[in-house]
Amino acid sequence: MADEDFIVTPWDVEGVVDYDKLIERFGTEPITPELLKRIQKHTGRLHFMLRRDLFFTHRDLNWLLDEYEKGNPFYLYTGRGPSEKTHIGHLVPWIFTKWLQDKFGAEFIFQMTDDEKFLFKEDLSMEETKELAYDNALDVIALGFDPKKTQIIIDTENAKTLYNIALPIAKKITFSTVKASFGFENSANIGQIFYTSIQAAPAILKSVQQGKNIPCLIPHGVDQDPHFRVCRDVLPKLGYYKPASIQNKFIPSLLGPAGKMSASNPNSTIYVTDTPKQVKNKINKHAFSGGQPDIETHRKLGGNPDIDVSFQWLKILFEPIDKKLDEIELAYRNGDLLTGELKAILIEKVTKFLIHHQKEREKAKDKLEDFIVRD
Repeated sequence: MADEDFIVTPWDVEGVVDYDKLIERFGTEPITPELLKRIQKHTGRLHFMLRRDLFFTHRDLNWLLDEYEKGNPFYLYTGRGPSEKTHIGHLVPWIFTKWLQDKFGAEFIFQMTDDEKFLFKEDLSMEETKELAYDNALDVIALGFDPKKTQIIIDTENAKTLYNIALPIAKKITFSTVKASFGFENSANIGQIFYTSIQAAPAILKSVQQGKNIPCLIPHGVDQDPHFRVCRDVLPKLGYYKPASIQNKFIPSLLGPAGKMSASNPNSTIYVTDTPKQVKNKINKHAFSGGQPDIETHRKLGGNPDIDVSFQWLKILFEPIDKKLDEIELAYRNGDLLTGELKAILIEKVTKFLIHHQKEREKAKDKLEDFIVRD
């Protein structure tokens, strides 16, 4: 999807995204206060990502809750196109999915799309993308998902299962639909054109395995919506439920509010394997500031947390306690908190988070077989 101000596709995000306009363009529904109350009835206190509007839009979430309240439990599905390094932006929907698993006792399928990465990246071999999938799986496991309710599927390792499900889906998708949905040119390889049917397969995997329709909820970044729009159009034609989805905004790049962070630009993000020194250097040097040009002016006029990346990262991921976040925001707006001091708060919290994550990531190497599914 593109307009004069910003671009959002499954492979590219550029510009400052207008999320209200994106809802209109994609045809999703906003998450309303009434829907939040309905979720809260089942979960108790809402996750801070819901309270702060990070998860802001959905498809068929009310229907999913209808089914749940009838006694028809749903399962969760999300995934990842593996890359050389996982960054903190990748963790946002995974952390939220972990909360959903805990609150609803839901089974969870995580799809590692090593095939997608191979098809869309000219410089990567199949061996390399598979290796990246196993490495990235450690970051999923490190977040504490229940191994008894969680399955990690690596596409090329589960080709037998996925291909048999994807074929009937592919038969219902026309080339014109794929071109319109993803903007493919004639230069696109045919694997790219077929791929969306593979990404749709986990949305009915439990239904196929159990021989009856099982509701599915997909938490994901809003840029992936085109894949699931196609999926939702096709699956009812095959007798299956449309998957519901809940979609999150992007965590901004360190370099500024336009676009999202990129794994290919080390200055735009924090990788989950970064050292405390790297975290400190990146945030101090590159984090876009909403502060004033000098201390005197900042004390007088205050800063703008709405564009300050350090504050936005605290809001999105690293300060879950609302009262503390409100205190930081007020102090920054009033000029009582300087940009360097705000960055120091973020550095401390990111470092603490990553030290814990890296310990759990190391432990996850011994747990891979508890999670990886093999045909």
